[in-house]
Amino acid sequence: MSNTVVMGAQWGDEGKGKIVDILTEQADIIVRFQGGNNAGHTLVVDGEQVILHLIPSGILHGSKLCCIGNGVVLDPVVFLQEVDKLAAKGINVSPGRLVVSKKAHIIMPYHRLLDSAREAHKSKADKIGTTGRGIGPCYEDKMARVGVRASDLTDLDLLRAKIERALVEKNVLFEQLYGAKPLDAQAVFDEIRPAALRLQAYLGDVAGIAGETMAAGKNVLFEGAQGTHLDIDHGTYPFVTSSNTVSGNAASGSGCAPNTLDSIVAVVKAYTTRVGAGPFPTELADEAGNHMQSVGAEFGATTGRKRRCGWLDLVILRESVRLNGPTGIALTKLDVLGGLSELQLCTSYKYRGESIAYPPLEENGLADVTPVYESMPGWSEDISGIETWDAMPQAVKNYVARIEEVLGVPVSIASVGPDRRQTIMR
Repeated sequence: MSNTVVMGAQWGDEGKGKIVDILTEQADIIVRFQGGNNAGHTLVVDGEQVILHLIPSGILHGSKLCCIGNGVVLDPVVFLQEVDKLAAKGINVSPGRLVVSKKAHIIMPYHRLLDSAREAHKSKADKIGTTGRGIGPCYEDKMARVGVRASDLTDLDLLRAKIERALVEKNVLFEQLYGAKPLDAQAVFDEIRPAALRLQAYLGDVAGIAGETMAAGKNVLFEGAQGTHLDIDHGTYPFVTSSNTVSGNAASGSGCAPNTLDSIVAVVKAYTTRVGAGPFPTELADEAGNHMQSVGAEFGATTGRKRRCGWLDLVILRESVRLNGPTGIALTKLDVLGGLSELQLCTSYKYRGESIAYPPLEENGLADVTPVYESMPGWSEDISGIETWDAMPQAVKNYVARIEEVLGVPVSIASVGPDRRQTIMR
């Protein structure tokens, strides 16, 4: 398999967890390289559903080493809760097979409070639909060079001092802007201390581990969260996440050189979904959209929020191909489209009197586009039990072929259901 990056090509929720789970069979270690517990990966193994927020999906494979890279922001309480839940299922989550980079930044209690207070303070029109997990404020402290890193948890005096310094500014915001009570540094320290002590055993040099694995000729699988169009630079700003979600961040977010990344798998849902606020050109409010929502069980794994659904948007995917350079596409939830007699593919936009093949760069420009569709026949068959590509209905093959033609990237994996076994490798 070589060293492979798995990333989302839409607005997240494409089914990356399942694809990582499958490709883990051929990997030696798995590294999560960005985001935090604002993302959720849902896996179904032998009919049992497992939802992961921080720990890489490869943890379900007993012999694989799973790492959380420096590009991730880690809530230690959430991480340890996830560890305990997996351990209760009999899954090995010992420090020997689960490593957190010492360079990863830590989500503190004041980050979560600030995230929620800031969103509540905004007008309805200005809300971006944050999960309130403290992700953005933690990344802000990282960029301001005042953040708490995982290695700081091994020096409690340093941790206490950093908390005190952070609250000088944070308490002004809480009191003067948001009308909230100030936080006490000792109380925050006492709250985080138990998790800090327990997390110490999991800390390590993820970049060094990955580098040694590659030097030994073994395979590394890099796991991303969210999707390309939630990228802080390249997404539908300001309705984006707080990190770089594109494939290039697999290198910096894990501490590896870019030339070590051999292949890139872009995970694409067979239709389009989005959670939270932000423009969505192909969004549907009709029977077809309801079909996708209900048959696809489109609810956020982290928030439980209903996902907005629409036709497959090849314009945003064309941009994803340009930004990420995928060597293959993993097309998920093909089975959900079964029962729709006609399918629409958005191949371009009308924008300010012109036809455009890529999303506009202006802020909220995507809210002003008109999608241009081409129609294709749908299919009525239930394809969830089909095991080979040759056995697929011709309408399914035609739909996939058109996607490949427009994007210029082969569909190398086709998923026809949530279970591991409902996957066709092409």
